[in-house]
Amino acid sequence: MLRYLSRRLAYAALLLLAVVTLNFLLIHISPGDPVETIAGSMGGISEDLRAQLRVQYGLDKPFLVQLGLYLSQVLRGDLGYSYFFNVPVAQLIWERVPATLLLVVTSVSSAFIVGTLLGTLAARKPNGPLSQGITLLSVVGYSAPVFWTGIILIILFASTWPIFPVSDMRSAGGPQGGWAGALDVLHHLVLPAFTLAFVYLAQYSRLARASVMDALSADYIRTARAKGLPERTVLYKHALRNGVLPVVTMLGLQFGNVLAGAILVETVFNWPGLGRLAFDSVLRRDYPTLLGILLFASLLVVVMNQLTDLAYRLIDPRIKTS
Repeated sequence: MLRYLSRRLAYAALLLLAVVTLNFLLIHISPGDPVETIAGSMGGISEDLRAQLRVQYGLDKPFLVQLGLYLSQVLRGDLGYSYFFNVPVAQLIWERVPATLLLVVTSVSSAFIVGTLLGTLAARKPNGPLSQGITLLSVVGYSAPVFWTGIILIILFASTWPIFPVSDMRSAGGPQGGWAGALDVLHHLVLPAFTLAFVYLAQYSRLARASVMDALSADYIRTARAKGLPERTVLYKHALRNGVLPVVTMLGLQFGNVLAGAILVETVFNWPGLGRLAFDSVLRRDYPTLLGILLFASLLVVVMNQLTDLAYRLIDPRIKTS
């Protein structure tokens, strides 16, 4: 196990190095100039100040020199300073991480649990009304863009039926701590979390339905039924444990997509997380902040892949990690 973990950590470090290099290349060859963006926000600046800003941010150096300096900073744990906010990028990310993790973890865990249960129930009667309803849910979930779902929910629950708040993470002047503060955050979380979870709920339920149906036709299920085990035990203890493996795989592989979807959801609902910060950084050409967010997202994806492999081993001990 120790050798396996060491090898996986080495692969993860090489992958992160490649991702950081590729992100740096793609951002610097994209159109736009941070100095000109800063000049536009200030209403215009002199050429001397433009040259001074380029020297200050290291934009006057050749590309390879900039890349080398940035990689050395990252290896030291320094993500640089934001061009726009003029504060350390690590501080900006650290301030926004809790809001994004709250949104993503709530959405993904809800979609995984509910989708797996719905798929398992539908697998018992593949031609029943529940199975047909999950098929319809999958079609709608695949077809509806995340931002469209968010806008529809805003129209329904802010205009037609004003039940949930549709902006920010907390009420202005509301409670900041204790149970009252937590309930206020959960009240604001309902619509963004449902918007992000809806598309993945459809995918997980459909995948769980197909996987459990395949498991129910296996020989060991027929043996369990022949032994007289209750149908509930056969379904949830034997079939579900094997049928959930593809769903766990999908969960780990799609974590990067969830973060990408969070950008749209946070923009629609003005949720103060990393997605909103990334969107603002793109508009302002704030390269260090955007690179820091991409690095953090890549690190989360790598960690999720490692956790997915460990989850596989816990669910099915027959799977070896060596």
